[in-house]
Amino acid sequence: MFPLDHRLLFALVIVLFFLWGMSNNLTDILVQQFKKSFELTQFTAQLVQTANFLGYLCMAIPAALLMRSWGYKAGMVAGLSTFGLGMILFWPAAVMGQYLPFLLALFVVGSSASILETAANPFIAQFGSTDTSERRLNFAQSFNPPGTITGVIIGARFIFSGIELKQPQIAAMRQAGTYSAYLHRELMRVVPTYVGLGAVVLTFALILSRMEFPSIHSEHENASGDHGSFRALLHYPKLWLAVVANFCNVGAQVATWSSLIPYMKQFTEVSERTAAGYLTATLVAMTLGRFFSTQLMKYVAASSLLWIYATTNVVLLAFATAHPGMHGAYAIVTSSFFLSIMFPTIFALGLKGLGPNTKLAGAFLVMAVAGGAVFPPILGFVARQTGSVADGYIVPLLGYVAVGLYGLMLRLSPNAQAQSSYCSSLSRN
Repeated sequence: MFPLDHRLLFALVIVLFFLWGMSNNLTDILVQQFKKSFELTQFTAQLVQTANFLGYLCMAIPAALLMRSWGYKAGMVAGLSTFGLGMILFWPAAVMGQYLPFLLALFVVGSSASILETAANPFIAQFGSTDTSERRLNFAQSFNPPGTITGVIIGARFIFSGIELKQPQIAAMRQAGTYSAYLHRELMRVVPTYVGLGAVVLTFALILSRMEFPSIHSEHENASGDHGSFRALLHYPKLWLAVVANFCNVGAQVATWSSLIPYMKQFTEVSERTAAGYLTATLVAMTLGRFFSTQLMKYVAASSLLWIYATTNVVLLAFATAHPGMHGAYAIVTSSFFLSIMFPTIFALGLKGLGPNTKLAGAFLVMAVAGGAVFPPILGFVARQTGSVADGYIVPLLGYVAVGLYGLMLRLSPNAQAQSSYCSSLSRN
């Protein structure tokens, strides 16, 4: 399953999964921090996610064209360099003290993450035998949750101050003329975290730029040197089904996580930092789900596992919607175990058999991550209209319904029997 002759490069590319995982889940902390610092509604606070994931929609195709001409290494180094720049932009944004510059910085961060995912996911999927691409990508993606956990821990520790004012205290500070200064101090807390991470990312870009990358001609070029074309992709309906499924999956995942802290603040008595601890628990659950399910795929077809896990999440979020409170929060945390395999499995299944069109196809699957820009504000809108964050969870629930239908469709397809036979042969080895 692993390229033993390129173990160091394989390990370094896996670090990329850790880095963008850290960044993506810091945005869950920013939703709550900006809501407080800029006195935003739940809907406008969720524009943090929209700005971040809109970058995926805009940059995936340019990233694919870059790599089609210059290869995976160019894409990864360019993505890391832009990533570091976007994080450092948080400093001038905080000095300006306005919401829009932060959204622009988040757009740059999201764009760079799009470049990295467009490069790293297909690279890992094709960096070895195609028979084990789902397992290999699930293994690499298993290092994404530790990054997300690290991001949430760092955010909770260094961004959240632990100061949560009650309305009488806010009124008193407004009267004394000290409330604006308090909000500015809260806002400036994001700067050290993002600038520090930006420096780390730029250092890693320098390291990766010195590495030798192998050429993967067997998947991305045929005998005539064909690099694939957008027109050819129109003949692969399985790719477009995967794109739709990934859009719904990422949208549901981001909406589930980014609304957990507001959910707990509305329906429980926990503090922001305690709620952030539950967000960390969702990421631990996801990590365990990735490692466990990667091994389970030796015996169960990936498509079967996909629809079983998606159906389980529909039930869990239905419970969280109907029973808001601590038990509902436990259900949301548990759902992360089952969403663990969705992105890498959908991605790997969507790329199978695309030959020289793999890089361009990977770009569309990364563009589907823009679901993370759409679902959270819709959840926020529903929550605002109903007065209940719990009611908003119907939005990610519907996303998991779509993922389940995709998995079931694959399971019932003519190729499903071959996949089951392959899994059975693995279990006997």
